[in-house]
Amino acid sequence: MKLIKKLYDWVLHWAETPYGVPALFLLAFAESSIFPVPPDVLLIALVLGSTQKWWRFALWCSVASVLGGMAGYAIGVTLWETVGIWIVENIAHAKVVTNVASGKLDIPLPEYLHFVGGGFLFEVYDKWNAWIVFVFGLTPLPYKLVTITAGVAKINFPVFVIASIVSRSLRFFVVAAILKRYGPSAKIFIDRHFNKLAVIFVILLIGGFLVVKVVLK
Repeated sequence: MKLIKKLYDWVLHWAETPYGVPALFLLAFAESSIFPVPPDVLLIALVLGSTQKWWRFALWCSVASVLGGMAGYAIGVTLWETVGIWIVENIAHAKVVTNVASGKLDIPLPEYLHFVGGGFLFEVYDKWNAWIVFVFGLTPLPYKLVTITAGVAKINFPVFVIASIVSRSLRFFVVAAILKRYGPSAKIFIDRHFNKLAVIFVILLIGGFLVVKVVLK
């Protein structure tokens, strides 16, 4: 935890330098595959420091995150057993265990995500495919966990990229727009309730899709 706190402070200090945007790009790229601190930390600081540039910060953050996600996907495809599992367990802090039902290595999901259709990540991939990339790209779940396991699950790569673009852009642009509109008070609210808000948003989004599906039948 001390190391994470030091990394957190190190990330924040870039907002006070002329290299804030390059640092944001590199951080968003690395966080999608190997780095533990989410880019939201620096994104929030940069937007509050220059609100008129909020959309530029969100754009760079989104582009870098998607590119980093491609790198994470590659790790899942080619280096799962040697590098991928280590990243998942030591940086994303998710356990890799044997799923008794399938007999394969899998990742237990927290209870608040069981609504997506299963208690294990690869079980959910089997049911929802790339939709999981989209949904989890909006949640507090470490994005590197999603990108690496999507590669393991062999999710269609173009679909993976599209799902990543939509989910990551939606996440970062919404956060930046709220900060631009409401300023420092929004930062306090986001810091306190981000995880809950993300999960509620995903639930509402899935509910909306289900309603549309029923109406179109």
